[in-house]
Amino acid sequence: MNGNQVVQGADFSFHLPTAIEFGLGKATRLGEILLPLGVKKVFIVTDKGVVSAGLLEGVTFSLQHQGIGYDIYAEVEPDPSLETIDRGAEYFLKQPYDCVVAIGGGSPIDTAKGIRVVATNGGSIGQYAGVHRVPTASPIPLVAIPTTSGTGSEVTIFGVYSDWHNQVKITVTSPYMAPTLALIDPALTIGLPSKMSAATGIDALAHGIETYFSLGSSPASDALALQAMEVVVANLRRAVHDGSDMTARIGMSHGSLLAGMAFNNGFLGLAHAIGSALSGHCHVAHGVAIGLLLPHVVAFNTPVCPEKAAKLAVLMGAQKKAAEGVAQLVWEIGLPTRMREVNVKEEKLVDIARDSFKSGMMKFNPRKPTEQEVLELLQRAF
Repeated sequence: MNGNQVVQGADFSFHLPTAIEFGLGKATRLGEILLPLGVKKVFIVTDKGVVSAGLLEGVTFSLQHQGIGYDIYAEVEPDPSLETIDRGAEYFLKQPYDCVVAIGGGSPIDTAKGIRVVATNGGSIGQYAGVHRVPTASPIPLVAIPTTSGTGSEVTIFGVYSDWHNQVKITVTSPYMAPTLALIDPALTIGLPSKMSAATGIDALAHGIETYFSLGSSPASDALALQAMEVVVANLRRAVHDGSDMTARIGMSHGSLLAGMAFNNGFLGLAHAIGSALSGHCHVAHGVAIGLLLPHVVAFNTPVCPEKAAKLAVLMGAQKKAAEGVAQLVWEIGLPTRMREVNVKEEKLVDIARDSFKSGMMKFNPRKPTEQEVLELLQRAF
C-alpha cells in the first residue's frame, strides 16, 4: 500500500432491518402475507404509470381475495416533492389504515417511507432531513414492492425528496425509514421500457461501485457489492435490449437488491453527491445523471483505490481502466454520455459543484475533492 491509498473496513457495523421475500409471483401473495398480521385496510402508494401498466392488478386481487380493503394514492411524480409526501400523509390520516404498501420504482417507495414517517411523527418531511432526525419508529408496517431494478430503496434506510423551492434534493436517513418487508417479484419488471431499464440499471451498478469504493465499506458490504456488480454487468445489456428476457430480469432484480443491501451499510459517494445536485438544479432523471457522472467519478477515485479499481476493471471487461469499462457500458445501453445531451446549461455547473457538498454522501468518497475539482469533473462530463 502506498501513502495515497485509503484503509477501508477496519471497523464497521452491519444491519439489515428489512425482511425480504424474493420470487416470481410473490406480489400476488400480498393479501396472504398481510392477513395474519391483522391488517384490515391498506394505503397503496404508487404512480400513474404503474396503474396504467396494470401492475396493481395482481396485488389488489390478492387483497380482495383475503377481504382486505385498500385505497390508492397514485399522485407520485418522478423525484417526488416534499409536498407530495406531506399531502399523502394527510390522506393517510383521514382513514383507519393499518398498513402502507408501496408499488413502483424508487419514487413511490421513497414517498411511502416519508408518508409513514410524517403520519407517525407529524410535521413535514422536510424537517426530518439529515441523519437520525426521525424521533419515533412507526407501528405501521410498510411493504415495498419494486417494479424496477435499480434504486434498492426497498431495503434501505434512506428517502430522497425534491425541494423545488430551493432547487435541492434532501435525504432523510433513519433506521425508521426502512420498510418492514421487501416483496420482490421480477415478473413486475417484464416490459419495463428500454430507457427506464438502462437508467435504473446503471443506478444499481453505481450503488455497487460506490459502496465498494466507499470509506464506509466493510468485508460484508464488499461481498454484497461485488456480487451485485457482477450480476448487473452480466444482465443489464440483455434487460435493456429485450425487456421480456426473464433470466435477465431476475438477474437485475437480484443485482438491485444486493446493491441496496450493500449501500444501506457502506454508503455511497461522489457520483450520488453530484447527481443529487444535478437533478435538483436541472431536473435530470436520477439514473441518467448517475450514468453521466459515474465513469468520471471512477476515474477520479482510482488513484486512491488502485486494487479495487483493478478488480472493477476485470469485472467490467476493460483491458486497462475501470472507468473506460463503465463508460463503454453506459454507451452500449443507450444512456446519454454528455450533459449537453440532456439540456444542462454550462453556466449551471458552478452551482451544481457548490451544492454537491451539501450531500452527506460526500464524506464517504475515498478521495476528498475540492469544489474546483468537482467543477472540472462536471466540465469533463459536459
